[in-house]
Amino acid sequence: MTTAMTNKVLIETFGATSGLGLLAKRVVLVIAGVMALAISAKIAVPMWPVPITMGTFAVLALGAAYGPRLGLATIATYMLVGVMGFDVFAGSSAESYGLAYMMGSTGGYLVGYVLATVALGVLARMGWDRSAGKMAGAMLIGNALIYVPGLIGLGLLYGFDKPLLAWGLTPFLIGDAVKLVLAAMILPAAWKLVGRARG
Repeated sequence: MTTAMTNKVLIETFGATSGLGLLAKRVVLVIAGVMALAISAKIAVPMWPVPITMGTFAVLALGAAYGPRLGLATIATYMLVGVMGFDVFAGSSAESYGLAYMMGSTGGYLVGYVLATVALGVLARMGWDRSAGKMAGAMLIGNALIYVPGLIGLGLLYGFDKPLLAWGLTPFLIGDAVKLVLAAMILPAAWKLVGRARG
């Protein structure tokens, strides 16, 4: 078993691999990724105690499928679109958007999105997205990288004496467990399909 970052990620299994074709492919993937992130952020599945939002799932899955470099380029473009005032985040709206929204209670989580995207891309390069167990572990790491800066951001904004875990962590754990299981099934299954298509 290798731990070197030499494994392909999913998006490298199809399309152009060099030249202008590769550049065009990357541009299309970044645009498609930003659109997927924006749409997923607005999807809320009814659940107790809070609805499951699909934004974090999209962030982590994209990182694993795109790899660290293209994943970073995509999440950075997504953040830039948000800075420009477009309604692309889960809690943004016509009344709350742009940099002002991003500097609020969501700011730390958005920093975590960037960290988690790169981390999932690195772990995918190490082959963690090819088995359910390792993909579940990657999702746990990614979620931690989202929650830690998110909770720190809440503490800086409202004070560390406030019930930060009750505000920004525990209500979302059930939904995150569901998304973890989903990703642990989907990514390895996608690799099996790739193997069958080639074989």
